[in-house]
Amino acid sequence: MSLRVSTRRPVNRRRLVTSAVAFVSLGALAVGAAVLTTDKLSSSDAEVELASTATCYDMVSIAVGGRGDSPEAGKTKMLETPTGTRLPAALAGDFESDWIDQMVGAPNGQVKDGSYAAVYIEYPANMASYESSVETGVANTKTVMNAIAASCPKTRFAIVGYSEGADVTRRAAMEIGNQQADTNGKFGIVDPGNVVGVVILADAGRKDGETAFPGSASGTNPDGFDTKYQNGSGPAGAGALPSTQGGFGVLDGRVASFCSQGDLTCAMPKNTSLLHLAANVGRQLDVDAIQRDNTLTPATGADLAMVLGKIAVAAFADITSQDNWLAGDETFLDVLIKVSEPGYKPADPTTKVAAKPETDENGEPLPAESAVNLAYLPSKIAKEIIGFIGSNTDTIPVAMNDPYGQTLGPGSGHHFDYWRDADKANGKPLTSAEYAAAWLTQLAKDAQAGKPIKSKEVQEQARLTVLSATATPTTTAPTSTSTAAPVVAPYVAPYVAPVVPEAGVPVPIVDPAAPVEPNLTAVPLVPAPDAAGAVVDGSVVTTPPAATSAAPTTTAVPTTTVVPAG
Repeated sequence: MSLRVSTRRPVNRRRLVTSAVAFVSLGALAVGAAVLTTDKLSSSDAEVELASTATCYDMVSIAVGGRGDSPEAGKTKMLETPTGTRLPAALAGDFESDWIDQMVGAPNGQVKDGSYAAVYIEYPANMASYESSVETGVANTKTVMNAIAASCPKTRFAIVGYSEGADVTRRAAMEIGNQQADTNGKFGIVDPGNVVGVVILADAGRKDGETAFPGSASGTNPDGFDTKYQNGSGPAGAGALPSTQGGFGVLDGRVASFCSQGDLTCAMPKNTSLLHLAANVGRQLDVDAIQRDNTLTPATGADLAMVLGKIAVAAFADITSQDNWLAGDETFLDVLIKVSEPGYKPADPTTKVAAKPETDENGEPLPAESAVNLAYLPSKIAKEIIGFIGSNTDTIPVAMNDPYGQTLGPGSGHHFDYWRDADKANGKPLTSAEYAAAWLTQLAKDAQAGKPIKSKEVQEQARLTVLSATATPTTTAPTSTSTAAPVVAPYVAPYVAPVVPEAGVPVPIVDPAAPVEPNLTAVPLVPAPDAAGAVVDGSVVTTPPAATSAAPTTTAVPTTTVVPAG
């Protein structure tokens, strides 16, 4: 087994930009990712023969990094299909992430060579155009998973994303989990039954107060992995992009959505409508340019004016499309938030949207002669004022508490808590990253052993089988007065949760001004094809048949936390 020891240090290859940019882009900064810049990798790797999806593994983790944390064609050795088509992905080891390696690299050394691999998705990973970047990431994730599944239909998948990559991961997982099979039972992307785990760190689509494991039976851990994550529920507040919320379909129960209290990307207080509007505006701006110049230039200022103008026009068009907007409860701020969504599509101009009619003091509709738009103006103004105040009761407190520093501040920003948030005294022995690493390791061991995927359907079928087997009907043989012996169900051993070690030494608070040089752990490298296309120290792995006995108790090997800069 070859080892990779990274000599890179976060402070040498990245710098944290501490100055705040225009307030209107703040929401997008908090949503997009850690504010980082990344040095280019050596171009020598580009001359090495590409790895091929023809090499099959029992399990593959699909990793999606945050802003500036993605492989790049021409700079990194990329994957290709068996026919030679380049894929937007690179094998872990050919690309390194100071943030995600700790999780997706954890199964290395815990399963045999050639059983597990991690792949990093290539996508723009910038905020020159946030929405376009995320959409490209989603498309590339689906393309890579589909290509691997086409070559290796028995391969199981996990998807892991952080920051901007968390948004990519959520959207891709929602699409995969909510697919409908065609008439032949085939799925357009990948069989969702083969996606065994999804890890999202800093989930901008998180629902208000949602637990870390949406759709799971317990709410404290994913289905099939009985190690508890923490005491209590998730933090208050919701993701900064509520329009990306939604269920994961058949993947419910196999999702871990980690959110740190104070990370405004996933724990934005409920009544902060203006900040949601700012986030939507920022998603349509070149935040990279604003940040680079540390101010609005004539070019970026013109872009801002164009975006605001487009939103205003769309808002008035939406209002005029309604039959009597002044009679309804929708406020102008509600309309602005609605039409500022990057994917907003205006209503059919030929179809009028009926508004809720105004009523008199007895609750009866006003007579037609009183139903004149101006008659509703006083009550509409009152609703606007009340609605604006009510939907922004938390905006001022958030703004006064330096939301940029709270989320992305060097040394203290909660967007980086996932590698340092263990709290043993309060029922949280592992950091979020360590917990994800332990879960992925168990999933990789299960894949290597060929254990059935513990989906809700599989568990329900197992329960029904046991109930059926334990039925003991008494039958009388036709030629004898003796009674047949009852059928006794075989003993089914309960599934035993893996024993997860206690968290490592707590990370000390680091002076933001001082350089941080953490020691990086040697991570075993999954064998990859050499220059001739042959597999070194491994070959195509055939997934073993499903085990018929109870799963043995295994112990997750502790990982050493690599603390990201900041």
